[in-house]
Amino acid sequence: MLLDALLADSQATGMPAGLEVSGLSPDSRQIEPGYLFFALSGSRAQGADYAGDAIARGAVAVVAEPDAALGQLTDVPVINVADGRRALALAASQFHARQPGKIAAVTGTSGKTSVVTFLRQIWSLNRLEAASIGTVGVVAPGMADYGGLTTPDPVALHRTLDELAGGGVTHAAMEASSHGIEQRRLDGVRLSAAAFLNLSRDHLDYHHDMETYLAAKLRLFDTLLPQDGVVVVDAGEPTAQPAADIARSCGQTLMTVGRGGTALRLERVETERLRQILTIDYGSGRQEVSLNMAGVFQVSNALVAAGLAIATGIDAADAVSALPQLVGAEGRLQPVAESGPGSSVFVDYAHKPEALRITLSALRPFVTGKLIVVIGAGGDRDPGKRPLMGQAASDKADVVIVTDDNPRSEDPRLIRRAVLEGAPDAIEIGDRREAIGEAVRRMRPGDAVVIAGKGHETGQTVGDTVLPFSDFDAARDALGRQD
Repeated sequence: MLLDALLADSQATGMPAGLEVSGLSPDSRQIEPGYLFFALSGSRAQGADYAGDAIARGAVAVVAEPDAALGQLTDVPVINVADGRRALALAASQFHARQPGKIAAVTGTSGKTSVVTFLRQIWSLNRLEAASIGTVGVVAPGMADYGGLTTPDPVALHRTLDELAGGGVTHAAMEASSHGIEQRRLDGVRLSAAAFLNLSRDHLDYHHDMETYLAAKLRLFDTLLPQDGVVVVDAGEPTAQPAADIARSCGQTLMTVGRGGTALRLERVETERLRQILTIDYGSGRQEVSLNMAGVFQVSNALVAAGLAIATGIDAADAVSALPQLVGAEGRLQPVAESGPGSSVFVDYAHKPEALRITLSALRPFVTGKLIVVIGAGGDRDPGKRPLMGQAASDKADVVIVTDDNPRSEDPRLIRRAVLEGAPDAIEIGDRREAIGEAVRRMRPGDAVVIAGKGHETGQTVGDTVLPFSDFDAARDALGRQD
């Protein structure tokens, strides 16, 4: 593909005419002959430092911002752009040009995975070729590929969208993390609709304050979603109000759901163990449907997903009719077993204080005995939320066991100590497998165990090593020892 076509929307200077490009990457290790190298600045490395390596591997040109310390590169053209990350994403969208016709993006501190999973299921139940992209990977007809990032890098993302469209996928739901939005990973994605779920403390090691964190998420609405796009929010979620305000100011269609919603109004909720009966008014009709999962937060997630389905062409009655068939996302308040004692042990991805409170509150009404929780906190992440995790667990559970999550480069003992500041009466067991075993050993009839923090993950990061580890497997092993 010609270079000037790849960078047509990036206000590039210094472009040679007629240069053919066979690929692109910001990683010099992935450069092959004919590739375009993007020398991006990062928190840990400067792309300019690897320009020489990229050229040696066959890069035909280097793209960089004007202040990049490239030195004297004379072997290939150096092209200047004002925003290197956006230029990369837009170039990727040109190089991998096909996209599903309807794409919906979901942002918020908690619930993104559940909403995109539900939305994919609603589309599929209405006989559409649908996919979801996010924390648990790419899920599409005939395809399930685990991915490690909520929002993939722009080259991988646009390659994936191109492959999905080429495979017949017409509808795609995407998680949009604050990192991904701010780092321009979604630029070039042709969005039809977007949802804002909620906002609570997270990623302050990266964004530093809540105002910056919110601004990153709102870029999805004020910059990436076009004027003819649809914004979906839960009317009862006050932290979603800024997204609703942007929709009004930008002339986008605003669709509200939940109690007080105008598109999908939740009139009534009845709880039957881990099942909820919803009465929903959608203007042209009214239905009573079941949602086969616990927690008022899942009601909100399901209604937002249904709203996005309607925004992308599904009839309201058909969207609501699909709710009883929804299956929860992997590792989101998921029972370890369908029946027997394992059905009282749950694995959940909650790794933020507010998410943990919501999860434990959702289970409390169904627990006649003690609510036991296993928690930790990730290393190399916002240290300020560690005691808040302990406090949330201590406030909502009867027994708290503090263990290791993904300590990464930090001393796990210091991480546990910080969590224990918020839960001084908690039991400390550093080894996660032993901690899960102790929680299961303590369980009596009427009790429930929640293993929080890692959800679907199949590894534990210690230093630079990812060790095989599954909360599900550890829980099943512990339950087996109880038999």
